[in-house]
Amino acid sequence: MSSLPEYTLQQLASRNGQDRDEIWVAYKGVIYDVKKSRLWRNGRHYEHWAGQDLTAELKDAPHNANVFDKFEAVGLVKASAYRE
Repeated sequence: MSSLPEYTLQQLASRNGQDRDEIWVAYKGVIYDVKKSRLWRNGRHYEHWAGQDLTAELKDAPHNANVFDKFEAVGLVKASAYRE
């Protein structure tokens, strides 16, 4: 996975299904493309929006982290993005 490109949180935010065609979310520093999911149409999934790191929000979800196994990992959040 270390060969994936790195993106800032600002770059992730622009992949929200509104500003661009990409619909991406991050979990534990890995960015996933969720565009193929019917549950993420228009960049929204219940009260969650694409273009964000959803790590902290997973604890409130009715599913576990295995949900990300069905999505393609397209990048990594730059480690420095969490310190900015």
